Amino acid sequence: MSLVPWYDGRDGMYGWIWRHLPGNAWLKALISIVLVLAVVYVLFQYVFPWAEPLLPFNDVTVDNQ
Repeated sequence: MSLVPWYDGRDGMYGWIWRHLPGNAWLKALISIVLVLAVVYVLFQYVFPWAEPLLPFNDVTVDNQ
């Protein structure tokens, strides 16, 4: 039995990633930071520029009043 009622034995995605990273806790934390920075870089350099023309943010109508 677990201390928290919603815990059913699964750690989820982040637990799975943490268990599969090599090294001790400090090395895992460093690798995690590098992975997060790599994901942010890829999003800003490739994904967001690709998706920007598909988004309706530039379709603005302003009345001259």
